[in-house]
Amino acid sequence: MDFLRPASWEEALAAKAEHPTAVPIAGGTDVMVEINFDHRRPEYLLDLNRIVDLYEWETGAESVRLGASVPYTKIMENLRAELPGLALASHTVASPQIRNRGGVGGNLGTASPAGDAHPALLAAGAEVEVESAARGTRLIPVDEFYTGVKRNALRPDELIRAVHVKKADGPQQFSKVGTRNAMVIAVCAFGLALHPATRTVRTGIGSAAPTPVRAGAAEDFLNAALEEGGFWDTGKIITPSVAKRFADLCSAACNPIDDVRGTANYRRHAVGVMARRTLTWTWESYRGARPAPEGAA
Repeated sequence: MDFLRPASWEEALAAKAEHPTAVPIAGGTDVMVEINFDHRRPEYLLDLNRIVDLYEWETGAESVRLGASVPYTKIMENLRAELPGLALASHTVASPQIRNRGGVGGNLGTASPAGDAHPALLAAGAEVEVESAARGTRLIPVDEFYTGVKRNALRPDELIRAVHVKKADGPQQFSKVGTRNAMVIAVCAFGLALHPATRTVRTGIGSAAPTPVRAGAAEDFLNAALEEGGFWDTGKIITPSVAKRFADLCSAACNPIDDVRGTANYRRHAVGVMARRTLTWTWESYRGARPAPEGAA
C-alpha cells in the first residue's frame, strides 16, 4: 500500500487523476477500521490532512459552505444556529475523539446508509461540491449523491471538496436509535426540517434502506395537510391523525434489512415513532417562535 501526501488541493487532484483507485483519507474514522479488519486493502491511500481549506467553512446569506474535513466538534460549537439539524446529528457521532477527527466529507465518501450526517443533509437540502483536475467543479444535490450501498456519484478522478447546506429558516430535528447511548452505529435515524419560507417539510432517513432516503410521499402528504389546514398561518397544533399518517408514510418509505443491530420490522416501527416525535418537536418550536396575536397579554 502506497501513501500519497499532497500539500495542496491542486496536488491532491493531480494525484487522484494519476491514481483513480486511491482512497482518500482525512479523519480516517471509517477507512482505518476497514483496513485494520482487513476488509479493504487499497493500492494507494491519499492523505488529505495537509489541505487547510478542507477544514474551513464560510457562512453566506442563504447557505453554509462546509469544508469536507471540518470536524463534527466544530459544527457543534460554531454552526448550531445555521445548521441545527446537522449539529444535533454531530452530537450523536461516536465519541469525542471521533468527533474531533471525523467530518461530513468522510460520511459522504463512505456513503454508508448508517452515516449520521446523511438524514440531516437530506432534510436541510444540501449539495455536494466535487472536483476533478480534468473537468473542474460540479455540485451534486445530496438526493442524487447516494447511488447504492456504500456507493456514491463520484467519478474515479473526483474528490469531495465541500458541502453546501442551506441555512435553517425554521426548526430542525434529528433522532437516532442505537443499542446504547454512545459509540454506536445507528439502528435507524431520522431527520426533519421545517422550511417556513417555502411552506414545506423535508425528511431524511438513515440505516433503514440500502441508501439514505427521503420519505417523499410523507413530505407530499404533510405539505398538503399543513397548507390546506391553514397550519402555517395559524400555528395551530397538528392533529393526531395528520401526525399518525405522516409517521405511517415515513415507515413505508423504508426498505430495511434484518441484521445484528435490529430487525427490519423494528426499523420501520422506530422510524415511524421518530417521525412523529420530531414532527411534534419541530412544530412546537415553530409555534413558539411565532409572534403573539395582536392584543395578547
